[in-house]
Amino acid sequence: MNKPPLSIAVCGLGTVGRGVLEVLKRNADIIEQRAGRPIRVVTVASRTARPEVDLLGARFTTDLNSVIDDPDIDLVVELIGGETLADDLVRRSLAAGKHVVTANKAIIATHGDQYLEMAAARDLVFGFESAVAGGIPVIGALSRGLSANRINWVTGIINGTSNYILTAMAQSGQDFATALADAQALGYAEADPSFDVGGIDAAHKLTILACLAFGIGMRFEEVYTEGIETLTIDDIEYARQLGYRIKHLGIARQTHAGVELRVHPTLLPEQQLLASVDGVMNAVMINSDAAGDTLYYGAGAGGEPTASAVVADLIDVARGCAPRWWVPEAGPDDAVLIPVADIECACYLNIPSMDKPGVFARAATILSDHDISIEAVIQKEQAVHVDVEQSWVPIVILTHKVRERVMNEAIAELEALPEVVSPIKRIRVEHFV
Repeated sequence: MNKPPLSIAVCGLGTVGRGVLEVLKRNADIIEQRAGRPIRVVTVASRTARPEVDLLGARFTTDLNSVIDDPDIDLVVELIGGETLADDLVRRSLAAGKHVVTANKAIIATHGDQYLEMAAARDLVFGFESAVAGGIPVIGALSRGLSANRINWVTGIINGTSNYILTAMAQSGQDFATALADAQALGYAEADPSFDVGGIDAAHKLTILACLAFGIGMRFEEVYTEGIETLTIDDIEYARQLGYRIKHLGIARQTHAGVELRVHPTLLPEQQLLASVDGVMNAVMINSDAAGDTLYYGAGAGGEPTASAVVADLIDVARGCAPRWWVPEAGPDDAVLIPVADIECACYLNIPSMDKPGVFARAATILSDHDISIEAVIQKEQAVHVDVEQSWVPIVILTHKVRERVMNEAIAELEALPEVVSPIKRIRVEHFV
């Protein structure tokens, strides 16, 4: 091999940073063969030294400026996390003429267009395979395997914490709070789990996937986002009785009117592949015009799965075959994103109502007045719930496809009925066919 080594700096010694060093050490011979030259760690930078970690002969520093200023470093691996410091490191590294690889989906979703422009202007690589779905090579699928295709839609379970909680609720009968506490005890959820269970993490990842699939730029602030915090065991059981499972999905769909971008709990038919993805696993499904449906499944987080994707980017840079993402000439704000009020999908409604005759008939009339067709109904008189002041029973209705704004109007009328005792639960239904 006549090529000089690719000299890199690894910034961050958290779970992923340590995983990168371990993968580079353990698989050094395979990596060198596939890269066509050695990948050499010149510097490791971190806020805190970790004497127990093998730095592979690299120098250690707490000074990120020394990384940026070092002319011997070809590529900076940003794994420090957070947003402000990481954003500054990426920008200054690109400005200094260094390739950048990062696993930081938050800064990509909010500033990725600018990073791509900076990299393109300097003929540099900005790699982020590890930012979405951990070790699943979905970015590579969009950049290479499906690059000849027109993408119709991308959907997936892209947050392991939420998927673990929903799986525990479905399989063990745990309520949300108990399942979350277990996830935290096992290290699957942070002490503050809001980014995961609230859908923000999934929205970051969906932003990146949609940008690459449709060339619309990073539009994180415009992703419609709902979390799983209000889901109950009853919702999961009623969904099961109707032949569905509830999953927390990110959905990006190209339509004749524009692009849908949304993250929310979703009823999926139980026979669909995504419905069977359980625990902390992730899965992304892509529908394209030539390849049809393709599914990518695996570990969506963790030190070594994410490190696998980081090192894959390093190998691409070393080989000179890393994708240079194109930046849309029209700019990211010119693509039409469809407001959630204008999407169309079937809906699950859980209507908490007094146990009185005629309530279902009045609810059905309101839906009919809005041209909303009912596909299925569950009404069990014995399923009585007791709140502070009164008992109630759920009326569960599965509708056919309806425009969201029409459903919103119907729900407002239903909630105005004196027999409806609290807000109605609405969960969207998707079939992906």
